[in-house]
Amino acid sequence: MYSKSKYNEDMGADNLTYVLIIHRVEDFAKWKSLYDEDGSTRKAKGSKGAQLLRNTNDPNHLVVMTEWADLDSAKNFVESEDLSKTMQEATVVGKPAVFYLEEIEKTDY
Repeated sequence: MYSKSKYNEDMGADNLTYVLIIHRVEDFAKWKSLYDEDGSTRKAKGSKGAQLLRNTNDPNHLVVMTEWADLDSAKNFVESEDLSKTMQEATVVGKPAVFYLEEIEKTDY
């Protein structure tokens, strides 16, 4: 079995951290506008990019996957008071589910 560092070394993988956030919003258009406005803040705090997904049966049920250089940068952003305020303003309903992830393998199949 591989440890994270041994796996990454053997596979040539970067030590990137991913943050998966699942939440529901009341108003997708308002959320998207604020999400886009916050892009420069995410980038300045270390985000390497993101994927946005939504439920095909409920367009207000969203999944956001962001890529970060390291876990500390990811946590500093996700757990910040600024993000909490932005999410409230962006009509996020309830407490989002947040997962900090590491890539262990990428395949073509």
